[in-house]
Amino acid sequence: MELLTVLLVGCGNIAGGFDSGHALSSLPRTHAGAYTAHGGYKLAACIEPDEGKRLAFMELWRIPMGYSGFVDIVSRIPAFDVVSICSPTHSHYNDTLSALKLAPQLIFCEKPVCTSIELAEELVRRCKSARVHLAVNHNRRWDPDVVRLRDELASGLWGGVRSASGCYNKGVLNNGSHMVDLLQYLLGPLALLHTGTPVHDYNCEDPSIPAMLESASGVPVSLNCGHAADYSLFELELVTERGLLTMEDGGLCWRVRTAGSSPQFSGYRTLQPGNTVDGHYLHTMTGAAANIYATLTSGQKLASTGDTALEAQRLCDAISRNAGKGFSGH
Repeated sequence: MELLTVLLVGCGNIAGGFDSGHALSSLPRTHAGAYTAHGGYKLAACIEPDEGKRLAFMELWRIPMGYSGFVDIVSRIPAFDVVSICSPTHSHYNDTLSALKLAPQLIFCEKPVCTSIELAEELVRRCKSARVHLAVNHNRRWDPDVVRLRDELASGLWGGVRSASGCYNKGVLNNGSHMVDLLQYLLGPLALLHTGTPVHDYNCEDPSIPAMLESASGVPVSLNCGHAADYSLFELELVTERGLLTMEDGGLCWRVRTAGSSPQFSGYRTLQPGNTVDGHYLHTMTGAAANIYATLTSGQKLASTGDTALEAQRLCDAISRNAGKGFSGH
Protein backbone atom coordinates (compact mmCIF):
# COMPACT_ATOMS: atom_id res chain seq x y z
CA MET A 1 0.00 0.00 0.00
CA GLU A 2 1.29 3.43 -0.95
CA LEU A 3 2.11 5.44 2.20
CA LEU A 4 0.98 9.07 2.33
CA THR A 5 3.02 11.29 4.66
CA VAL A 6 1.08 13.43 7.13
CA LEU A 7 1.83 16.66 9.01
CA LEU A 8 -0.48 17.35 11.95
CA VAL A 9 -0.87 21.01 12.92
CA GLY A 10 -2.05 21.29 16.51
CA CYS A 11 -1.82 18.49 19.07
CA GLY A 12 -5.11 18.81 20.94
CA ASN A 13 -8.17 16.63 21.36
CA ILE A 14 -9.32 16.35 17.73
CA ALA A 15 -5.74 15.83 16.52
CA GLY A 16 -5.30 12.78 18.76
CA GLY A 17 -6.33 13.49 22.33
CA PHE A 18 -9.82 12.00 22.14
CA ASP A 19 -8.24 8.61 21.37
CA SER A 20 -6.00 8.70 24.43
CA GLY A 21 -7.09 5.97 26.82
CA HIS A 22 -8.98 4.01 24.16
CA ALA A 23 -7.71 0.67 22.88
CA LEU A 24 -5.91 0.84 19.54
CA SER A 25 -8.46 -1.66 18.23
CA SER A 26 -11.39 0.70 18.94
CA LEU A 27 -12.84 3.05 16.35
CA PRO A 28 -10.70 6.20 16.06
CA ARG A 29 -12.15 9.55 17.03
CA THR A 30 -9.27 11.73 15.81
CA HIS A 31 -7.07 12.60 12.84
CA ALA A 32 -4.03 10.73 14.15
CA GLY A 33 -6.14 7.75 15.18
CA ALA A 34 -7.86 7.52 11.79
CA TYR A 35 -4.62 7.79 9.84
CA THR A 36 -2.99 5.13 12.02
CA ALA A 37 -5.94 2.74 11.80
CA HIS A 38 -6.13 3.08 8.02
CA GLY A 39 -2.59 1.83 7.42
CA GLY A 40 -1.98 3.90 4.30
CA TYR A 41 -0.52 6.90 6.09
CA LYS A 42 2.71 7.73 7.88
CA LEU A 43 2.57 10.32 10.69
CA ALA A 44 5.76 12.15 9.76
CA ALA A 45 5.66 15.34 11.83
CA CYS A 46 3.57 17.61 14.03
CA ILE A 47 3.47 21.28 14.92
CA GLU A 48 2.47 22.51 18.37
CA PRO A 49 3.74 25.62 20.20
CA ASP A 50 3.26 24.04 23.65
CA GLU A 51 6.42 21.95 24.07
CA GLY A 52 5.03 19.63 26.73
CA LYS A 53 1.91 18.91 24.73
CA ARG A 54 3.98 18.40 21.58
CA LEU A 55 6.39 15.92 23.18
CA ALA A 56 3.56 13.92 24.77
CA PHE A 57 1.74 13.80 21.43
CA MET A 58 4.86 12.64 19.61
CA GLU A 59 5.36 9.86 22.13
CA LEU A 60 1.72 8.75 22.03
CA TRP A 61 1.59 8.56 18.23
CA ARG A 62 5.25 7.70 17.58
CA ILE A 63 5.83 10.79 15.48
CA PRO A 64 9.55 11.26 14.74
CA MET A 65 9.61 15.04 14.21
CA GLY A 66 7.93 17.89 16.05
CA TYR A 67 8.14 21.65 15.68
CA SER A 68 6.88 24.72 17.50
CA GLY A 69 5.70 26.39 14.30
CA PHE A 70 5.84 26.44 10.53
CA VAL A 71 8.89 28.71 10.58
CA ASP A 72 10.93 25.78 11.92
CA ILE A 73 9.74 23.30 9.34
CA VAL A 74 9.69 24.94 5.92
CA SER A 75 13.45 24.86 5.30
CA ARG A 76 13.98 21.32 6.57
CA ILE A 77 11.27 19.04 5.27
CA PRO A 78 10.04 18.23 1.74
CA ALA A 79 6.35 18.50 0.91
CA PHE A 80 3.89 16.35 2.81
CA ASP A 81 1.07 14.51 1.07
CA VAL A 82 -1.53 15.52 3.67
CA VAL A 83 -1.61 18.36 6.20
CA SER A 84 -4.24 18.18 8.96
CA ILE A 85 -5.18 21.57 10.40
CA CYS A 86 -6.26 20.79 13.97
CA SER A 87 -5.29 24.12 15.52
CA PRO A 88 -7.84 26.53 17.09
CA THR A 89 -10.19 28.13 14.57
CA HIS A 90 -8.60 31.57 14.87
CA SER A 91 -5.31 30.01 13.65
CA HIS A 92 -6.77 28.23 10.61
CA TYR A 93 -6.19 31.08 8.17
CA ASN A 94 -2.47 31.52 8.80
CA ASP A 95 -1.88 27.79 9.29
CA THR A 96 -3.56 26.94 5.98
CA LEU A 97 -1.56 29.60 4.12
CA SER A 98 1.63 28.19 5.66
CA ALA A 99 0.56 24.65 4.78
CA LEU A 100 0.11 25.65 1.14
CA LYS A 101 3.78 26.67 1.01
CA LEU A 102 4.66 23.01 1.69
CA ALA A 103 2.82 21.99 -1.50
CA PRO A 104 0.78 19.08 -0.07
CA GLN A 105 -1.68 17.13 -2.17
CA LEU A 106 -4.48 17.74 0.34
CA ILE A 107 -5.27 19.84 3.40
CA PHE A 108 -7.74 18.38 5.89
CA CYS A 109 -9.10 21.28 7.96
CA GLU A 110 -11.27 21.24 11.05
CA LYS A 111 -14.49 23.20 10.79
CA PRO A 112 -15.19 26.05 10.48
CA VAL A 113 -12.52 26.85 7.91
CA CYS A 114 -12.22 30.37 9.40
CA THR A 115 -14.19 32.55 11.77
CA SER A 116 -14.75 35.00 8.89
CA ILE A 117 -16.66 33.97 5.77
CA GLU A 118 -14.47 36.31 3.70
CA LEU A 119 -11.28 34.63 4.89
CA ALA A 120 -12.82 31.19 4.39
CA GLU A 121 -13.68 32.07 0.80
CA GLU A 122 -10.13 33.31 0.25
CA LEU A 123 -8.61 30.07 1.56
CA VAL A 124 -10.86 27.98 -0.68
CA ARG A 125 -9.78 30.08 -3.68
CA ARG A 126 -6.10 29.78 -2.76
CA CYS A 127 -6.32 26.00 -2.41
CA LYS A 128 -7.97 25.76 -5.83
CA SER A 129 -5.33 28.03 -7.40
CA ALA A 130 -2.58 25.88 -5.91
CA ARG A 131 -4.38 22.69 -7.07
CA VAL A 132 -4.47 21.42 -3.49
CA HIS A 133 -7.52 19.43 -2.38
CA LEU A 134 -9.30 20.91 0.64
CA ALA A 135 -11.30 18.55 2.85
CA VAL A 136 -13.28 19.99 5.76
CA ASN A 137 -14.29 17.92 8.76
CA HIS A 138 -18.07 18.14 8.53
CA ASN A 139 -17.81 14.55 9.56
CA ARG A 140 -21.40 13.38 9.19
CA ARG A 141 -20.83 13.30 5.44
CA TRP A 142 -18.74 10.21 6.28
CA ASP A 143 -21.38 8.68 8.59
CA PRO A 144 -22.72 5.50 6.92
CA ASP A 145 -26.20 6.08 8.43
CA VAL A 146 -26.40 9.61 7.04
CA VAL A 147 -25.17 8.53 3.60
CA ARG A 148 -27.75 5.74 3.52
CA LEU A 149 -30.52 8.09 4.66
CA ARG A 150 -29.66 10.57 1.92
CA ASP A 151 -29.89 7.78 -0.66
CA GLU A 152 -33.21 6.57 0.79
CA LEU A 153 -34.70 10.07 0.71
CA ALA A 154 -33.52 10.59 -2.87
CA SER A 155 -34.99 7.23 -3.95
CA GLY A 156 -38.40 8.07 -2.50
CA LEU A 157 -38.30 5.24 0.03
CA TRP A 158 -39.73 7.53 2.73
CA GLY A 159 -42.01 9.48 0.42
CA GLY A 160 -41.97 13.25 0.70
CA VAL A 161 -40.19 15.07 3.51
CA ARG A 162 -42.81 17.13 5.35
CA SER A 163 -40.53 18.99 7.77
CA ALA A 164 -37.18 18.85 9.55
CA SER A 165 -36.05 20.01 12.95
CA GLY A 166 -32.48 20.23 14.19
CA CYS A 167 -31.41 20.92 17.79
CA TYR A 168 -27.89 22.09 18.67
CA ASN A 169 -25.92 24.22 21.10
CA LYS A 170 -22.37 25.63 21.53
CA GLY A 171 -22.41 28.25 18.79
CA VAL A 172 -24.03 28.67 15.39
CA LEU A 173 -20.65 28.53 13.66
CA ASN A 174 -18.92 26.07 15.97
CA ASN A 175 -21.67 23.43 16.15
CA GLY A 176 -24.51 24.94 14.16
CA SER A 177 -22.44 24.71 10.98
CA HIS A 178 -22.42 20.93 11.45
CA MET A 179 -26.23 20.92 11.64
CA VAL A 180 -26.65 23.27 8.66
CA ASP A 181 -24.24 21.18 6.60
CA LEU A 182 -26.08 17.98 7.57
CA LEU A 183 -29.46 19.49 6.65
CA GLN A 184 -28.18 20.75 3.29
CA TYR A 185 -26.54 17.39 2.60
CA LEU A 186 -29.91 15.67 3.12
CA LEU A 187 -32.34 18.27 1.75
CA GLY A 188 -30.35 20.48 -0.61
CA PRO A 189 -29.78 24.25 -0.37
CA LEU A 190 -31.68 26.07 2.38
CA ALA A 191 -32.93 29.66 2.45
CA LEU A 192 -33.15 31.75 5.62
CA LEU A 193 -36.66 32.91 6.54
CA HIS A 194 -36.45 34.05 10.17
CA THR A 195 -33.98 34.33 13.04
CA GLY A 196 -34.61 34.30 16.77
CA THR A 197 -32.85 35.66 19.83
CA PRO A 198 -29.19 34.61 20.26
CA VAL A 199 -28.28 32.30 23.14
CA HIS A 200 -24.86 33.14 24.56
CA ASP A 201 -24.01 29.66 25.79
CA TYR A 202 -20.46 29.13 24.52
CA ASN A 203 -18.58 32.07 23.00
CA CYS A 204 -19.75 35.69 23.11
CA GLU A 205 -18.66 36.06 19.49
CA ASP A 206 -20.45 32.88 18.39
CA PRO A 207 -23.85 32.50 20.10
CA SER A 208 -26.29 29.73 19.34
CA ILE A 209 -29.15 31.14 17.26
CA PRO A 210 -32.56 29.66 16.46
CA ALA A 211 -33.78 30.07 12.89
CA MET A 212 -36.48 29.08 10.43
CA LEU A 213 -35.25 27.84 7.04
CA GLU A 214 -36.78 26.42 3.89
CA SER A 215 -35.55 24.02 1.23
CA ALA A 216 -35.84 24.73 -2.49
CA SER A 217 -38.80 22.32 -2.63
CA GLY A 218 -40.58 24.10 0.22
CA VAL A 219 -39.71 21.81 3.15
CA PRO A 220 -39.90 23.88 6.38
CA VAL A 221 -36.82 23.49 8.57
CA SER A 222 -36.48 24.68 12.15
CA LEU A 223 -33.10 25.20 13.78
CA ASN A 224 -33.54 25.07 17.55
CA CYS A 225 -31.12 25.74 20.40
CA GLY A 226 -30.30 24.35 23.80
CA HIS A 227 -27.72 25.70 26.24
CA ALA A 228 -24.18 24.31 26.29
CA ALA A 229 -24.01 24.62 30.09
CA ASP A 230 -26.77 22.00 30.38
CA TYR A 231 -25.40 19.20 28.18
CA SER A 232 -24.11 18.55 24.69
CA LEU A 233 -26.94 18.61 22.15
CA PHE A 234 -27.00 17.62 18.48
CA GLU A 235 -30.16 15.88 17.26
CA LEU A 236 -32.22 15.83 14.08
CA GLU A 237 -35.84 14.84 13.39
CA LEU A 238 -37.28 14.31 9.93
CA VAL A 239 -41.04 14.05 9.43
CA THR A 240 -41.67 12.13 6.22
CA GLU A 241 -44.72 10.84 4.37
CA ARG A 242 -44.12 7.31 5.67
CA GLY A 243 -42.63 7.80 9.09
CA LEU A 244 -40.57 9.72 11.61
CA LEU A 245 -36.77 9.46 11.59
CA THR A 246 -34.74 10.74 14.53
CA MET A 247 -30.98 10.99 14.91
CA GLU A 248 -30.12 11.09 18.62
CA ASP A 249 -26.96 11.77 20.59
CA GLY A 250 -25.13 13.20 17.59
CA GLY A 251 -25.73 10.04 15.57
CA LEU A 252 -24.75 7.45 18.16
CA CYS A 253 -28.30 6.12 17.94
CA TRP A 254 -31.30 6.40 15.60
CA ARG A 255 -35.02 5.94 16.18
CA VAL A 256 -37.31 4.93 13.31
CA ARG A 257 -41.10 5.01 13.58
CA THR A 258 -43.13 4.00 10.54
CA ALA A 259 -46.78 4.80 9.95
CA GLY A 260 -49.42 2.11 10.24
CA SER A 261 -53.06 1.44 11.12
CA SER A 262 -54.08 2.61 14.57
CA PRO A 263 -54.91 -0.27 16.93
CA GLN A 264 -57.22 2.06 18.86
CA PHE A 265 -59.07 4.09 16.23
CA SER A 266 -60.38 2.38 13.11
CA GLY A 267 -59.56 4.17 9.87
CA TYR A 268 -56.67 6.20 11.32
CA ARG A 269 -53.00 5.86 10.57
CA THR A 270 -50.58 6.59 13.39
CA LEU A 271 -46.89 6.30 14.09
CA GLN A 272 -45.91 2.90 15.45
CA PRO A 273 -43.64 2.64 18.54
CA GLY A 274 -40.70 1.76 16.32
CA ASN A 275 -37.26 0.86 17.54
CA THR A 276 -33.97 2.46 18.46
CA VAL A 277 -30.74 1.15 16.96
CA ASP A 278 -27.07 1.95 17.47
CA GLY A 279 -25.70 4.46 14.99
CA HIS A 280 -22.36 4.51 13.22
CA TYR A 281 -21.22 8.01 14.11
CA LEU A 282 -17.91 6.66 15.45
CA HIS A 283 -17.12 5.43 11.94
CA THR A 284 -16.87 8.98 10.57
CA MET A 285 -13.14 9.54 11.06
CA THR A 286 -12.41 6.12 9.60
CA GLY A 287 -14.54 7.09 6.61
CA ALA A 288 -12.74 10.40 6.26
CA ALA A 289 -9.30 8.76 6.19
CA ALA A 290 -10.49 6.20 3.63
CA ASN A 291 -12.11 8.87 1.42
CA ILE A 292 -9.01 11.09 1.53
CA TYR A 293 -6.74 8.16 0.70
CA ALA A 294 -8.93 7.10 -2.23
CA THR A 295 -9.11 10.69 -3.47
CA LEU A 296 -5.32 10.92 -3.65
CA THR A 297 -4.59 7.43 -4.95
CA SER A 298 -7.54 6.61 -7.21
CA GLY A 299 -9.42 9.86 -7.91
CA GLN A 300 -12.43 9.27 -5.68
CA LYS A 301 -14.59 12.35 -5.05
CA LEU A 302 -14.20 14.05 -1.67
CA ALA A 303 -17.38 13.89 0.40
CA SER A 304 -16.75 17.15 2.28
CA THR A 305 -14.92 19.98 0.51
CA GLY A 306 -14.15 23.65 0.83
CA ASP A 307 -17.11 24.40 -1.42
CA THR A 308 -19.61 22.41 0.65
CA ALA A 309 -18.21 23.97 3.83
CA LEU A 310 -18.66 27.45 2.35
CA GLU A 311 -22.31 26.69 1.59
CA ALA A 312 -22.88 25.90 5.26
CA GLN A 313 -20.83 28.82 6.55
CA ARG A 314 -22.57 31.35 4.30
CA LEU A 315 -25.92 30.32 5.77
CA CYS A 316 -24.53 30.44 9.32
CA ASP A 317 -23.12 33.89 8.54
CA ALA A 318 -26.55 35.06 7.33
CA ILE A 319 -28.15 33.70 10.51
CA SER A 320 -25.57 35.55 12.64
CA ARG A 321 -25.95 38.85 10.77
CA ASN A 322 -29.72 38.77 11.11
CA ALA A 323 -29.92 37.36 14.65
CA GLY A 324 -32.79 38.82 16.61
CA LYS A 325 -33.99 40.96 13.70
CA GLY A 326 -36.73 38.59 12.61
CA PHE A 327 -35.82 38.79 8.92
CA SER A 328 -37.98 37.31 6.22
CA GLY A 329 -36.93 36.62 2.69
CA HIS A 330 -34.78 34.46 0.45
